[in-house]
Order: sequence, then structure tokens, then C-alpha cells
Amino acid sequence: MSKTKIGLGLAALGRPEYINIRDESTHDKSQEAFRENAFSVLNFAYQHGIRYFDTAPSYGKGEEFLTNWNSKYQHERVTLSTKWGYTYVANWELGFSGAHEIKEHSLDKLIEQWQVSKKLHPQLKIYQVHSATFESGVLENKEVLKQLYEIKNQTSLQIGITTSGTNQSEIIEAALKIKVEKEDLFDSFQVTYNILEQSTHAILKHLLQLGKTVIIKEALANGRIFKNENFSHYKKLYMVINSLAKKYRVSTDAIAFRFIMDNLEPTYLLSGASSIEQLKQNIKAYSFKLDKEELNVLKSFKTDSHKYWKERNELSWN
Repeated sequence: MSKTKIGLGLAALGRPEYINIRDESTHDKSQEAFRENAFSVLNFAYQHGIRYFDTAPSYGKGEEFLTNWNSKYQHERVTLSTKWGYTYVANWELGFSGAHEIKEHSLDKLIEQWQVSKKLHPQLKIYQVHSATFESGVLENKEVLKQLYEIKNQTSLQIGITTSGTNQSEIIEAALKIKVEKEDLFDSFQVTYNILEQSTHAILKHLLQLGKTVIIKEALANGRIFKNENFSHYKKLYMVINSLAKKYRVSTDAIAFRFIMDNLEPTYLLSGASSIEQLKQNIKAYSFKLDKEELNVLKSFKTDSHKYWKERNELSWN
């Protein structure tokens, strides 16, 4: 029914607080409880056909959890991806007042984090610049680009970028132009795309036509696609999504996933599930297909990119 494969991202599984709209539950937030839960969700995902798993050093213990899980079970037919460029500094402190992660796109940071991330190899297939921006200078840093090219040659990894913010398309266009030794450096692109944020649609279709790997993150708009009284301006969207969910006997998140699968057909669509129950609902997106009229209705809810990212930046870590 769809070329798209659902994958599992560990952003919410590896750290106790994340930019998302979550239920105010009082579940155990100890590192031990998170490790046990992460392994349970990873095992459920694998048992239900998921083979793509994505993490990063800034996801708290996410990279460590995935490395340990991969070492313990040694599944051969999995595709793992990780990133470099952000460091997790909240140190599992609940209610941490400062920035939970610090960005640094230097050669030293790349070398430092690669020494840890390469432990995921040979199942590691994609290595990404975490949140590439013009401001960080990473796309113009010849030393970094050369090092990434050397890693690519030594390991046969796909080298990629992840993007966020209002200028995702411009970042992708700039990355596409980068060549080292007359070869394209970047083969993989992890991008925010969902019912509310559709600004990258054209460039993502172009990437797919070029044979690049396209990975979609934040499919649920950090929880904003769920009915919420604090977002009354999405009232009509909530009505439409709930109606479709009842029609197809699935949850709201499955509708949001299916929209991306039918409207874009990316290579991978990341679930950010933090529990087995959430993941179970996510993968129900495989069980149906939206028709053209339903897709057009959902497409009509695209928002102004600047407003979308302003609203996202105002969400709290919880």
C-alpha cells in the first residue's frame, strides 16, 4: 500500500524531558526505568516489522540504549542511524532550566562523537549532521566535510543532514550542491514534515526523484495534531482528523502518519513513540489508505511556516 517504512526514533525514549505535548503522567523517570522501557519498545518494534531505528548523542541515553540493545540481540537486518553535532547537557535533571542540548558543528566534536557512534557499525547505515544550519557554518566547513567524506569512504555509510526551522528547503538545496572529490556528499535528509508544516513538499519530492533517502520526523507536530484546548485555532483540523479516525477505526496519530505516507511517500517515517501503546497506534497507519479527497482536505490545513516554528519554539520541555 505504501513505499514508506515506519521507523522508530529514540528522542523520547532516551531522556526524561522532551519538546512535546505529553500527558501529565507521574511515571518513573529514573534512568533504569527508561532503559527497561526503551528495550521493551525496541523489541516490540522489531517484532512488528520495524527495521529502521534512529538516535543521537543529544537524546540523553538514546544512543547508549540503542547500542546496548543492538549488541544484545544482534539483529542482522536492521538499519541504524545516528547523528553528531549536539551534546546532551541536562544530565537527567528534571526541570532543567537551561538548554538541554548544546550545538557544536566543529571538527573536534565530529571526531569525538564519531568515536562513540561507530560502535553501532555495521548495522549503522546513516550518519547525519544534526540540525544543519547556515549559522553553524557546517556546510562551508571544508575540514568537517572532508572528514565526513572519509567516514563515508571507510564505512560505506550514507552521510546525511537533519533540518528544522523555516528555511529547511534552502538548507537542503545548499547541501545538494556539496561535492567532495566530485561526488555528492549527502545521500540522506531527515526533515520535519506533517499536516501543519508542508513547506518542504516540493524539495522532498525532488530528493526522492534523485534517489536520495528521505526521513520524516515530527509527524505529529510535537503533539499539536491531538485535540487540545490550548490550540483552539486547530479546532476544524481536530474535527476532520477525529472523523477520519472513526471512519478507519484508528487513532489520531495513525491519520497523521497515513497523510505523510500517501501525500509524500518518503523512504522512512519516524515514530517518536515513548511507549508500546503509542507505537501500536502509530503502526496502524499501515492498515488503510486515504482517498484523494481526504488527502486534499488534510493538505488544506498547512500553516505558515514562520507561525508553525514560532509556535513550536514556545512549547516547553516536559
